[in-house]
Amino acid sequence: GGASTGELASPNCGLGSGDDPALIAASRRRVADAVVPGAALTGLYQVHGNRCVIVDESTDLATRPEADALATGTPGILLGILTADCVPVLFADREAGVVGAAHAGWKGAIAGVTDATLDAMESLGARRAHIAAAIGPCIGRASYEVDDGFAQHFLADDPANERFFAAGKPGHAMFDIAAYVAARLAAAGVTRIAIGGQDTY
Repeated sequence: GGASTGELASPNCGLGSGDDPALIAASRRRVADAVVPGAALTGLYQVHGNRCVIVDESTDLATRPEADALATGTPGILLGILTADCVPVLFADREAGVVGAAHAGWKGAIAGVTDATLDAMESLGARRAHIAAAIGPCIGRASYEVDDGFAQHFLADDPANERFFAAGKPGHAMFDIAAYVAARLAAAGVTRIAIGGQDTY
């Protein structure tokens, strides 16, 4: 249902994709209208970090702050993040009316982008015990080959992270980033976590 053609014929919402800005705008409008007709779609200039931005009625939605997560308690604002193989994480505390969205690449995931999102949501009145999280399509363990140096980065952070790596070819391992993000969420006190399981590779 996107406005673009060729390789970008999907609903291309990527402002930095090099596509025709008018076609991107049309796709973004279609996506927003499919979720909440007439709602404002906001997004980020994603930098693989751990910063979460709070969005409200005073936010200039045309700006794209450098961050990797968004949170809001304001009805009528849609939070947009973009991923390819990185992990998209959506958060909601339905009772408080607070939602969040995070782009968790490996750098942001280990740096705590999901923790920052939970903190931002709590500052808006969410309660961690009431927050549900959904992990969307991302690269799967069967496809995510990393070298031993990459794995050591995670093991140095916490030796228990070994459970997210399976044996690969010599000098390599297969990384389950979705499980790693889910474990971070659980360790942070989120008790309802859904994992879609689709492998973007």
